[in-house]
Amino acid sequence: MAKLSMFVLALSVVLTTACSNEAASPNAGESATGQNATGQSANGESKFELEFKKLDTDLAPEPGASLSVWESKEARPFVEAIMKEFTEIYGVEVKMQELGTMDQIGKFELDGPAGLAADVITTSQDHLGKAASAGLILPNDEFGDVTRSEHEDVAIAAASYKDKLYGYPIKVMTYAMFYNKDLISKPPATIEEVVEFAKTFNDPDNNKYAFMFDAPFFYFSYPFVGSTGGYIFGKDGTDPADIGLNNEGARKGMEVFAGLRKEILPISAGDIASDIKTTLFSEGSVAMNVTGSWFIDTFRQAGVNFGVAPIPAVGGKDSVTLSQVNSWYVSAYSKYPNAAKLFARFASNKSAQLLNYELTGAVPTHKEAAQNPIIQADEITSAFYKQFSNSHPAPSIPEVGSIWVPMDAAMVEIWDGKDIRQVLDRAVQQIRDAIALNAQQKDKPAEPESSKAPF
Repeated sequence: MAKLSMFVLALSVVLTTACSNEAASPNAGESATGQNATGQSANGESKFELEFKKLDTDLAPEPGASLSVWESKEARPFVEAIMKEFTEIYGVEVKMQELGTMDQIGKFELDGPAGLAADVITTSQDHLGKAASAGLILPNDEFGDVTRSEHEDVAIAAASYKDKLYGYPIKVMTYAMFYNKDLISKPPATIEEVVEFAKTFNDPDNNKYAFMFDAPFFYFSYPFVGSTGGYIFGKDGTDPADIGLNNEGARKGMEVFAGLRKEILPISAGDIASDIKTTLFSEGSVAMNVTGSWFIDTFRQAGVNFGVAPIPAVGGKDSVTLSQVNSWYVSAYSKYPNAAKLFARFASNKSAQLLNYELTGAVPTHKEAAQNPIIQADEITSAFYKQFSNSHPAPSIPEVGSIWVPMDAAMVEIWDGKDIRQVLDRAVQQIRDAIALNAQQKDKPAEPESSKAPF
C-alpha cells in the first residue's frame, strides 16, 4: 500500500485546510441545521447577535498607535472583519500579514529584536515555551482574570507557561471519530463495542475495516496512553523530569492498542497511511475514522453522510486526546503594547469567537460562545468541542520536542507485536537522553524539523 507520512500531511493540512469552508456543491457545506460549515445561512446573513464595543478597562491605546498582525491565510476573512471593528471603535489602524502559525516563532526570533515583527502574533502552545522563555512575548496581565474565567481550562493551560498566562485563546483543534451514518447508525461508546461491530463488518481482503486510526503516530494514538493514566509530563505537562509514558496506566492502554491489530485492524504499521485511510472512508470501505477537524470539508466534498463523535472509551475510561490551542500573543517588542493587548483581547472575546466560527469554522475556546444554540445544533462542531473538553493540551514547554520521534517509533513497534514494557521503557530513556542533550546545547539556533509536533 502506498504510504504518506502523517507528519508531513498533518503540517500541510493544518496550514492549508484547517479552516477552509469551500464546498464542492451548494449543499456540500451544510450541517444538520441547514447552515453552512460556519454557521451562516445560505444567503450569507449572520445567525449570531454580535456586539462589538469598547472593552471594560481603563487601558487605552497609545497616541498614534498602529498595529500589525500575523495570521494564516485561512484566517484572513475573520481577521479582516475583526480588524475593521477594532479600528472603528478604537481608531487604531491594524494591518495583517499572512504567515502560517508554524512559521511565526522562527521569524519572530529574528524580526522582533530588529523591530520588524508584528505587534500581535498567533501560534499554538507547542511554540509557547520557546517564545516565553526567550522573552519574546508579554504576559496576558491586564485581561488575565477575565480570560481565565471565560475560556475552558484546557485552553488556559495551553496558553500558559510556568503558571503564567501569556495567550488570548482563539480556537481549538483536536481529533475525534468520524463515522459513516450509512454504515453505522449509532457510534460505539466503547472500544469493546467497536470490536463487536468489526466482527460483522470487516473484510480485509476487500479493504473493508470497521475502524481506522493513525496507529503509527503517537499524536493520534495518545488516547491509548492518556485515557488510562499515562501522560507526557507531570504537573499538567510542565515537569519534564516526570515522564508518564511508561507507567502502569500507559502500559494498560497500550495493551488495548496492541489488541486492535488482531481484533479490528489487521494491518502492519507500515501500511497504515492517512491518505489510504481517508480514501477508504470517503469510499465507504471504512465505517469509523479517527482524524482531525481539518478533514471536515474533505469528507463533505466526497459526499460522505457522516457524523462525528468522541473516540470510544478505552479501558473503561473516556478517551483523552491531545489538543492544540491557537492563541493571540503580544510582542515584547511592540511599540504600542497597550493597543496590542486591547486588540488581542478584543479579537478573542465571545463575539469575536462567534464571528470566527461564522467566517472560518473555527471551534471556540470561549465557553459561552461554544454553548451558543447555533453551535450546539451543529453536531460536528459540538462533537469536536466535547472531545476537546476531554483532552490534554500538548505540553508547551520546549522539552516536548523530544517526545515525538521516540514515541512514534514505540507505536510502530508495539503495533507490530514487540514487548510493551521494553518498548516504552526504551522510548522514555531516549526522551530523557534527548532532553539532557538539548539542555547542554541551549544555544543551538533551531531544533530539527523531525522533533516538532505533528499537527
